[in-house]
Amino acid sequence: MESYILREYICLTTAGACFLLSVVYVASLYIWKSPHSRDHPSTIKKRFLSVFIMMFISPLFLYYFSQEHVLQKASLWQLLGLRMHGLLPATVIPVFLTMVLFLGPLSMQGFSGLWKLYAEPMYWMSNLTNLIWLRNHVVAPLSEEFTFRACMLPLLLQCYRPMTAVFVCPLFFGVAHFHHMVERMRSGLDLKRALMISCFQFSYTTLFGAYSAFLFAKTGHFVAPFAVHAFCNHMGFPDFAEILTYKDPQRMLLMSLFVLGLVGWCVLLTPLTNPTWYSNHLFWRNH
Repeated sequence: MESYILREYICLTTAGACFLLSVVYVASLYIWKSPHSRDHPSTIKKRFLSVFIMMFISPLFLYYFSQEHVLQKASLWQLLGLRMHGLLPATVIPVFLTMVLFLGPLSMQGFSGLWKLYAEPMYWMSNLTNLIWLRNHVVAPLSEEFTFRACMLPLLLQCYRPMTAVFVCPLFFGVAHFHHMVERMRSGLDLKRALMISCFQFSYTTLFGAYSAFLFAKTGHFVAPFAVHAFCNHMGFPDFAEILTYKDPQRMLLMSLFVLGLVGWCVLLTPLTNPTWYSNHLFWRNH
């Protein structure tokens, strides 16, 4: 009985720590008083500073709330997914798996000529000097995956089975994105529309968060969810309506590729995330 109560206490403490960490992360974005929008250069630079500071604070939560036997079994670096063994497959395979899921949108980009643009070095050079691009493709994936996956998921795995932790972890991630509703209302949207957009964003960010947490737990590498997050931010939410702008046979081909990508992703998800491929003996094997 006492062991059960102790376990429940530890689990509640862990969940509370994750919730507090998500609140602190979002609060760090608003600590600066600025009359400008989130896309203004000064706002972006200040928030860059905030999230980089959070990347030093977040591991403290992991270290402080980790049980002693966990820290004896693995170093803090290993818990954070920062290790060399299995690094190359963890960088490449999850991105390939996600590209299979986005087979339809990638094909549409090919038809529209975007692939040619990607082959231009100047496209990438100009983006590297664009603060909004850097925020969306580098800083946001880096800081969010580090805080919401690398620092939270090892805590949740102390108390929950891997698949339970995978679906609990993204709830903090999804709720954290509700702060965008305030910014939408400031830009002129009414409460109802801002709430609807935020609820939709909560839905797909939570789904993505579950996928990202799954990748972290299966690979044991931080780079896997980070690279996939950057890729998904680049692709954006699939524009299914764009399919209707094409005429047959292209339209039928695109619809088939969308379905094929989803089916292929479902088939490949388990075999391509085998923990042994990534030398992951920490988060999944013991379960």
